[in-house]
Amino acid sequence: MLKGKTVVLGVTGGIAAYKAAEIVRLLVKDGATVRVIMTRNAQEFITPLTLQTLSGNPVSTETFSLTQESEIGHIRLADTADLILIAPASANVIGKLAHGLADDLLTTVLLATTAPVVLAPAMNVHMYAHPIVQENLQRLSSFGYRLVEPAEGFLACGYEGKGRMADPEDIIEEARAALSKKDLSGERIIVTAGPNCEPIDPVRFVSNRSTGKMGFAMARVAWRRGAEVTLVSGPTSLPPPRGVHFCSVRTAREMQQATLEHYGQATIVIAAAAVADYRPAQVAPQKLKKGEGKFVIEMARNPDILAELSRQKGDRLLIGFATETENVMANAERKLLNKNLDMIVANDVTQEGAGFAGDTNIVTLIDRTGRTESLPLMSKDEVAHAVYDRLLALRK
Repeated sequence: MLKGKTVVLGVTGGIAAYKAAEIVRLLVKDGATVRVIMTRNAQEFITPLTLQTLSGNPVSTETFSLTQESEIGHIRLADTADLILIAPASANVIGKLAHGLADDLLTTVLLATTAPVVLAPAMNVHMYAHPIVQENLQRLSSFGYRLVEPAEGFLACGYEGKGRMADPEDIIEEARAALSKKDLSGERIIVTAGPNCEPIDPVRFVSNRSTGKMGFAMARVAWRRGAEVTLVSGPTSLPPPRGVHFCSVRTAREMQQATLEHYGQATIVIAAAAVADYRPAQVAPQKLKKGEGKFVIEMARNPDILAELSRQKGDRLLIGFATETENVMANAERKLLNKNLDMIVANDVTQEGAGFAGDTNIVTLIDRTGRTESLPLMSKDEVAHAVYDRLLALRK
């Protein structure tokens, strides 16, 4: 979402200003052109040279600098920005912006721009809770500004509470959402993701190699595009995506229950989880000890979650995934028909770049009309965008 975009990053005075270096790095990594504006107080915490080096562009600091005005100009900054991100956003700048004051370069650019603005407040816990600050934030929200609420924790001032600037990754995710089309607004989407862990005894379980990355990408992209998202995930090492309702489960039966609890309100279901087909028929109450001879586990069949969702489908869109190692298209088409799906996403995990744990995938989309589209190697976020584009086309 940020590739080829121009992001103006405003850095204001506060200890969290040091995190601006990581924000610039992440923006550049995403392919954005970054222009930095620093207030005078911000320069007390981090030098312009640091952010200039990381962004590869001059850092603007003064409204009436002859050098900066001739090279960039505050109006040009406002006009060329696809997005303005203020991180950290101090109480002072929030107050000035809420009341239309423009007494430095940053506030002048903010009043002159028509680009979306994302604010990441950072300040003392009592300052953040002050009614005036909260009123200013509500006022800015009513004007369409997007806010990344601060986190709770230990603050540099010695207090503990809400006021620490949000993690740079969360701020970047909000920036991506601000620049995403909102063509999924009004949709209520359930995404299932990750593996299941079926217990053998209190310390062992049966599972598979799924990491949840594809399902998490489906949830993340849906939220960026305006959907209300519920993510039902088996055990993974991934942090829950920003903005989604997250349900953590372990077994297939737990995943079935959690999915059905939210199914009534859903308009789209993305079944990306690698659901365990079988579970140990008996779970030992204590750790099983090693013995002589073979160790045999009797397995019982787990419920077919996708088949059950299909029986209650109604007018929902139902999308499945077919992770295969052979006869990919034949197996995917059979699943599409047997489960009454609107679309299936098929991939051969033996292909390089399409296996588990990676950030890329190679898939083929097959929809209920019989249309087939093979996609090249791309990121899992890009795959998710392609899936939603096809779904919206099916709706027409």
